[in-house]
Amino acid sequence: MGSPGVSTIAGRPSVGLIGGGFIGPVHAEALRRLGVPVAGLLGSSPDRAEAAAARLGAARVYRDLEELLADPHVGIVHITSPNDAHHSQALAALAAGKHVVCEKPLATTSAATRELVAAAASRPSLVAAVCYNIRFYPLCREMRERVAAGDIGRPVAVTGSYTQDWLSRPTDYNWRVEADGATDLRAAADIGTHWMDLAQYVTGAKIESVAADLSTVHPVRRRPRGAVETFSGSASSGGDLVDVSVTTEDQAFVLLRLAGGMRGAFHVSQVMPGRKNRLLLEVTGEEGTLVWDSEEPNRLEIGRRDRANESLIRDPALLHPAAAAAAAYPGGHAEGFPDTFVALFRAVHARITRPNEPIDALPTFVDGHREALLCEAIARSARSEAWAVVEDDPRPVGTTGGH
Repeated sequence: MGSPGVSTIAGRPSVGLIGGGFIGPVHAEALRRLGVPVAGLLGSSPDRAEAAAARLGAARVYRDLEELLADPHVGIVHITSPNDAHHSQALAALAAGKHVVCEKPLATTSAATRELVAAAASRPSLVAAVCYNIRFYPLCREMRERVAAGDIGRPVAVTGSYTQDWLSRPTDYNWRVEADGATDLRAAADIGTHWMDLAQYVTGAKIESVAADLSTVHPVRRRPRGAVETFSGSASSGGDLVDVSVTTEDQAFVLLRLAGGMRGAFHVSQVMPGRKNRLLLEVTGEEGTLVWDSEEPNRLEIGRRDRANESLIRDPALLHPAAAAAAAYPGGHAEGFPDTFVALFRAVHARITRPNEPIDALPTFVDGHREALLCEAIARSARSEAWAVVEDDPRPVGTTGGH
């Protein structure tokens, strides 16, 4: 149970956490709820790491990645660092014999994600997961089960959006607005990939080609000389600001063709005032429509033509058994964003302790690789102003579990 020589509690390996910014504390809180200890933390600087470790209850601070990977108490590495560090850190963790849970994107190019898929396939005893946490809302699982069971008939379309307002002013700045030197996508890659993963997960159909139109609303932004954390606000309060040219998109509009003849469309925006963090997914079938809104995550709307529409409030007693198993609380007790990470990490540890048991919802490095392929297709489409095929990897790769 776990890796040889690794300290565990109730069969669960301790975690080495990389990153103490916005999402790192979310990981730490979810792990604490599961009773999984954080053995230590690696931050962007010693001072920031010490402060984050004290705040999150991490047992120690690591000087560098090598020290983290050498810690015999660490059996699993959670990567919540900036995007450009994910590939090298995940590769090193796998080489050290550690399970890996990596925030998305797995890497910024499909060549790099392909390398990670191959590395994970060469170590089949290790779990290699990517944090597509939105799959773990119970009603998203309910949607998947209803589509698979034919409850809405043959699915013909999937539509929706992912919208935010935290970058809606030119004085809003964060490292995410900077081009990555690969696809140079931002909104489509940052939040659009969550939407596309959920759409494919719920419908069971892969996106095969895309037609994308990208828009930069604020081509010049005002950047503070210090760091600005994700969702922490803007630079509008003043201070030492510099003008910076921005080429990444603030919004994207994408048409989709999916396997089996399904069609789709979605838009993403990080400049929509009033939309704090809203993912909207609608799946249309010949006999009904399913609608889910992440800002009201405990409600599923079910549309019908020849009888009254329904509004299903999350209640394990009323859900498909697989969706009920994903729910942590009884009906009337709301579940939200933090609970999805608990469910995701529970699935990770189930795979570690019961490696031969299928864990249907677990997103793996294979899913992270597909994200890179989707982003590359969107970037090609936007440049050419034409449809672009999502390239399937021509070389067979192993999987590490999942669907």
